[in-house]
Amino acid sequence: MLDPIEHWVPHRRAMCLLDALEQVDEQGVVARVTVPAQGLFASRAGVPAWVGIEYMAQAIAAWAGARARQAGGSPKIGFLLGSRRYVAQRPVFAAGARLRIVAECELIADNGLGMFSCRIECDGQEWATAKVSVFEPTGDTPFDFGGKE
Repeated sequence: MLDPIEHWVPHRRAMCLLDALEQVDEQGVVARVTVPAQGLFASRAGVPAWVGIEYMAQAIAAWAGARARQAGGSPKIGFLLGSRRYVAQRPVFAAGARLRIVAECELIADNGLGMFSCRIECDGQEWATAKVSVFEPTGDTPFDFGGKE
C-alpha cells in the first residue's frame, strides 16, 4: 500500500515497528517488517522472538486503522489483552530478515473485543504463531489514561 505505515497505526517514532502493509481486507491484514540491526529491542543477535507478539498486535492495529479510515475516521488507540499459544520457531529474528505478519480476524464483538489468528513468516516458512486478543474502546470519547493536565 502506498501510504506510510503511520497512516494506518496510532504508533509513532520508535514504537512503530512495522514497515508497510501489503494487504488489508475485511478478514485480515498482511504487514511487512525488515528486522532492524539497531534500535528498540535490537541486539547484536537480532530482535528477540517475543517481540513478534508486538509485530502481530501492530498488524491488527493497522487492520483496525484501515477500517477506521474507510469509515471516514482515523486510527484509534487499542490494547493488546494477551495471547494464547505463542510459539516461535527460533529465539531471535535475525537482523535483515524480511518478515511477513499475517493477522486473520476470528471475532470482533460490538464491545470492541477481538480475537485474531496470527503468524509470522519468512521466506515461505512459518516462524511464529499465536492467537491474539485485543480491545478497542468503542464510542467517540477518547480513552482516559488518568493523566493529569
